[in-house]
Amino acid sequence: MKKHIWIYIVCAAMLGACKKELNVGNPNSPSIATNVTDESGIISLATGGIYINGFNKGDGWLGNSYFSLPYGYSELLGDMVGNLGASNQLISQVNVPYFYILDDGTKVTNSSFNQTTLRLNNTRAQTGAGYNPTYYQWLNMYAMIYSCNQVLSLIPTIKLSGDSTTKANTLKAWCYWWKGYAYASIGTLYYSGLIINTVDEKSNHYVIKDSILEQSNNYFNQAAAILSSINGGSDYTSVLGALIPAFCQVGNGGVLTPQMWIRNINTMLARNILLNKLAPFVNGDPAATIQGASISPMTAADWQSVLTLAGNGIQNGDYVFTGRASSASGFFTASGGTVSALATGPNGSTTFKVSERFIQYFKSGDARKDNNFNTKTKYNADFVSTRYSMISGGNGASGVYVYGDKTPGNYELFIAGSYEENALMLAEANIQLGNTDVGLGYVDAVRAYQGAGIAAVAGTGLNKSAALQELVSERRVALAFRGLSYYDIRRWGWTYDIAKGGGSYHNITSIGSTLNTNVTINYNFIDYWDIPADETDLNPPGTGSAPVKNPNF
Repeated sequence: MKKHIWIYIVCAAMLGACKKELNVGNPNSPSIATNVTDESGIISLATGGIYINGFNKGDGWLGNSYFSLPYGYSELLGDMVGNLGASNQLISQVNVPYFYILDDGTKVTNSSFNQTTLRLNNTRAQTGAGYNPTYYQWLNMYAMIYSCNQVLSLIPTIKLSGDSTTKANTLKAWCYWWKGYAYASIGTLYYSGLIINTVDEKSNHYVIKDSILEQSNNYFNQAAAILSSINGGSDYTSVLGALIPAFCQVGNGGVLTPQMWIRNINTMLARNILLNKLAPFVNGDPAATIQGASISPMTAADWQSVLTLAGNGIQNGDYVFTGRASSASGFFTASGGTVSALATGPNGSTTFKVSERFIQYFKSGDARKDNNFNTKTKYNADFVSTRYSMISGGNGASGVYVYGDKTPGNYELFIAGSYEENALMLAEANIQLGNTDVGLGYVDAVRAYQGAGIAAVAGTGLNKSAALQELVSERRVALAFRGLSYYDIRRWGWTYDIAKGGGSYHNITSIGSTLNTNVTINYNFIDYWDIPADETDLNPPGTGSAPVKNPNF
């Protein structure tokens, strides 16, 4: 790949280490092969390749990690947060809907909305100025893939102590897992991408997103196959315990057993299906259809695959991959490294503003709402106006989930899958396959897990539409700020043009002194993004490449 983006290579100890910028166009830099000659060196490289190359901010962007901006775009496009005033990386423009209709019938149309914003700003000049949203996820995920390729190439050259086979396999599983993660991130956001699986590989053959997702699945499955051959033991735990930062081995984060890790993989395989197929649920209609989408509808076989994978996915009590802000040597800060951090505090001063379209999905009496949000101040900015602010650390209700905490080390960031996500995939698959009460039982389980304190819905006789509404509400509420929100409303059909069957209905806005409770929104977003010009201008598509611009928009 003729890459011209920049990544960071860890040169010494984990995270607090010296970092050196290297052009990816020179993948065989002798400094890596020369310096990484022993077990501690390759573990440091494998750790830094993920937490520095993959997750630290790559180019002076909003906040200070992958989880503040690329995750931020998902939460902005998912209408979980908003901001009208900030120009950083176009966070005030990328999520502007085509039009919305207020309760009194007033139609507000925006001349500059998602499609025009993304296309007009996808240039190298705009990247240099900090205004090309397509650039950032591509930058970090290919940096992560490159790093994993580098580690994989070096494993055979390193003498490992103890059970060298187990240690080598643990390092390989680590690289395969994160390559699966990175390819999933590319294939779920961009219309096409590049497959780069060796350190010296060059390619200008762009392939459709489906092929990128196949690579993701392939690497997840390779990781699972290796893990199934490992029985655990001290050599396994010592390597994985060194790869995962110690300050992330708290709460739901920890040293996963091979069986736990395989269950995490199954959750991600289920996610790859779910997020990249249509399951339209527009205006309460489970039979809605979408025209002109870049993805096909879920089939009964797809739902069964999700059910099977999630049935063998993350369980309550399993360790998962999490992140924590550390007072020193961390890969993000408590004040600016996550969407949550940028949305926590009085709404007049936060970068991200808690959206009314997020809060409207809390059911009456939900302790999570009472514990985490107040209405002491009002932020007035047309469509993104909000009455709500998020309280750092919550109000102290025992056993109730906390959405934001700016004290270092307190907020738990979910990097990949979680128990709640897996349970809600089981819920949705069961409801779609006609097992309504079974599905609703998983919704109830997640609400209990997060301390919602609201009445159970299983066994109440809900029909499919009402059951899906419960599922939608809970995914919006339980999985907030985890980088999934956009992909959910895309697959439910809400982001598509109303004229093509999409749109979002019965929404709340609080513009000025007027509270609207039945707003229709026509987001009309591009569903899968174009490849950043930073790649295509310098690495033009070769013969037989897939389109690098989404042809459906």
